Amino acid sequence: MKRALEVVGILLLGVSTPAAAQSYPVKPVRIVVPWPPGGGNDILARWLAQKLVEPLGQQVIVDNRGGQSGVIGADHVAKSAPDGYTVMVHTVTGHIINSAFYAKLPYDTARDFSSITMIASVPHTIVAHPSLPVRTLKELIAFAKARPGELNFASFGQASTSHLSGEMFNSMTGVKLVHIPYKGGGPALVDTMAGHVPLYFSSLPTSLQQVKSGRLRALAVTSAQRSKQMPETPTVDEAAGTRGYVSELVYGVFAPANVPKEIIGRLNRELVKILHTPEMRERLTGIGTGDPIANTPGEMQAYVRTELPKWARVVQTAGIKAE
Repeated sequence: MKRALEVVGILLLGVSTPAAAQSYPVKPVRIVVPWPPGGGNDILARWLAQKLVEPLGQQVIVDNRGGQSGVIGADHVAKSAPDGYTVMVHTVTGHIINSAFYAKLPYDTARDFSSITMIASVPHTIVAHPSLPVRTLKELIAFAKARPGELNFASFGQASTSHLSGEMFNSMTGVKLVHIPYKGGGPALVDTMAGHVPLYFSSLPTSLQQVKSGRLRALAVTSAQRSKQMPETPTVDEAAGTRGYVSELVYGVFAPANVPKEIIGRLNRELVKILHTPEMRERLTGIGTGDPIANTPGEMQAYVRTELPKWARVVQTAGIKAE
C-alpha cells in the first residue's frame, strides 16, 4: 500500500506542473526591480508591466528593491517561489559583473535564475572634453601611451559597466587610463563637460545631446555595431583595430530557477510580442537603446554563460575588489 501511494504521488506530481502552467496566471504577477525608482530598469519594468496586464489577464505590480548594485533585489528573486509570479527586470551585464566583483554572493548567478528574454541594449560612448587634443580613438591611444597613468577617465560607479568598459579598453589597447568613479551618470557628465576629467565612458543616452551640441566629442561607441543614434561614430574595434571589444548595458527579464518551462515560454511569448510593437520600438529608441532583442530563453541563457567568464577576466585583470 505504501509503495502504491508513492507511485500515485509521483504521477500526480508529474501532471501538476503542466496543469498549473495551463491555468497560469491566477493572481497578480510581480516584477522586481533591484534598483530605486526612476532608472532605466524601473522605466522598462513599468512599461512592460502596463502592457502585460491585458494578455495575462492579471494585475502586474512593479516592486523596487534596490541596494548593493542590484544584489539585494536579485537575492529576493532567487529565493522566491518558482511559480512565475515573481520575475525581475535587471541589467544582464550588471547582474553578471556582480558575480565577478563580489567575492561571495547569496546566490549563484548561473544556476539560481531562469532566463526569460533580453529586452534591449545600450552601448557606452567614449566621450572627451574638447580641450583634450585628440579627435579620434587612435589619437587617444597614442596620446595615452605617451603619458601612462596621467590620463583620467570618469565612470558612473565602481565596478559598473562604465568602469569596466574603461578597464577592458586599457587591457585590449595597452594604455593605462586612471579610473575616477562617480556616484551616477549625472555627476560624471557634469565634471567631464566642465573639463575636470578629460574622458568619460558614458552610456549613450546620457551624453548624446552633449555630443550633438559640441560640448563633448564622441570618439567611439562600445557596441559591436554602430549606433543608429550616432551613426557617424565608429565602434572601438573599427577605430582602434581591436577584435571583440564589446561592452553594452543589456536589459533582461529573469525568474527564479526551476520555473516550469511552460510558464517561462508563456512569459517569453507575451514579452516578445510587446517588444516588437511599434509603440515599444519607439519608446526604446527614445531612451537610446537599439532595436529590441526579444530573444528566446535559451539564447539569453547562452549569452549569460558566455559573458560570465568575459567579465570575470576583466575584473581579475584590473584587480578590482569590493570594498
